[in-house]
Amino acid sequence: MKKIFIALFFALPIIAASQKTDKKLLAKLTETIKGFNGDIGIYVKNLRTGKTVSINADTLFPTASIVKVPILLGIMDKIEKGELKYDQQLTYKDSLLYEGSDILGSFKNDEKILLKKVIMLMLTTSDNTASLWLQSLAGKGTRINEILDSLGLVSTRVNSRTPGRETNRTQYGWGQTTPFEMASIFEKIYKKEIISPAACERMMRCLGRNYWDEDEAISQIPPIIEVFSKNGCVNASRSEVLLVNAPNNPYIFCIFTKNNKDVSWTHENEAWAMARNISATLWSYFEPKAK
Repeated sequence: MKKIFIALFFALPIIAASQKTDKKLLAKLTETIKGFNGDIGIYVKNLRTGKTVSINADTLFPTASIVKVPILLGIMDKIEKGELKYDQQLTYKDSLLYEGSDILGSFKNDEKILLKKVIMLMLTTSDNTASLWLQSLAGKGTRINEILDSLGLVSTRVNSRTPGRETNRTQYGWGQTTPFEMASIFEKIYKKEIISPAACERMMRCLGRNYWDEDEAISQIPPIIEVFSKNGCVNASRSEVLLVNAPNNPYIFCIFTKNNKDVSWTHENEAWAMARNISATLWSYFEPKAK
C-alpha cells in the first residue's frame, strides 16, 4: 500500500500537467503549423481556466523589438525607486540617434521630450532610438538582466550593448527569450505581480497602444477588445506576444519564429500569415459566441 501511495504521489505533477494542457487546441494548432518553413514556438494560456498549449515553448528565439518589454521593466523599476519620474523632462542629444526612420531620431539636438512620451514611442511605434535611450536610462542591459533574473526568468535577456553577452548578441541579436517566459512576463503584469500593482497598471496602459496592427496577430482581434501586445521583426524572424482581454476567456498568445525561409516584408509573409491564422483560430476558439 505504501509503494502505491508513493507512486501516486510522484505521478501527481505529471497528471496535473496533462490536465492543464488543452489537448483539443494543441491538436488544432499542431495541424495548423505543419509545413511552416522555419522554426516556430507557441505558448497559449487561457487565463480563466489555466489550460495551456506549448509547442517548442522553452526554445530560445530572438526577441527583435520584443526586447522592449524587458526594457520597460527596467524603466518602471527606476520610476518605482524614485530615480526617474514618469512625466519628467528629458533632453535629446544627437549622439542618441540610431539610424532609421524613427520619430525620435528626427528631433534636433537639445530638444525637450517627456519620459512618458519616449516610453510611448518605444512601445507604440517601436522606435529604436527611444528604446536604446531608455535601455541606458534603465541601467543598461546589465541591470535589466538582473531584474529578469530576480523574476526567475533564466532565458530572457538583453544582449545588445551588454558586457559579457557578445556571443549571445551574435546569435540572437538585441535580446533573447522563449515563448513561455515572455508570456509569463505578460501574465505577471496582468496579475499585478511585477514591481508593484501601480507599476503594472501603468505598463498595461503603455502596452495597449500598438501602432503595428495590420500584418500581425493583433489584426485578427476585434477593435473593441482590449489587447496588450508587443511585436518584433527582423528578416528571418517574426514574433508577437499579446494578452487578449476577451470577455469570457481572456488569454495569452505568444508566437516566435526564427530561421524563416520567407524574409519578405509584405502582408503575405509566411510567418505573419501564420500568426494571423492562429490568432483568428484562437479568438473563435475562446470566444465562439462573439460576433
